[in-house]
Amino acid sequence: MRFLNMCINTVILSSQYNPPRFIELLMLSLAIAMLGITTIVPDLAYLVLGLSFVVGASISILVREWISTIAHANPPSPQRFITQLTALLLLGISIYGFADLIRTL
Repeated sequence: MRFLNMCINTVILSSQYNPPRFIELLMLSLAIAMLGITTIVPDLAYLVLGLSFVVGASISILVREWISTIAHANPPSPQRFITQLTALLLLGISIYGFADLIRTL
């Protein structure tokens, strides 16, 4: 019971500390779940929903990083570059998935 209480408190604290990052984490977690369900149940609804979550989270990450770059005059860090590169990679893969899905329909 203590472990469950600690997990719930951690989720609440992280959602209060940085809400955009928490929502992005939630969207990517749901995308992983939906894309995992797609491998078991071949239904297009799960695939479309999972890819939509990935597109939304990727765009949210890119916008958040862009705003933080403009707001601060600090030079870009390697972590920021890796985050942007990963978001662009996820966005490209999901757009390719949508294009492949439209082509096969």
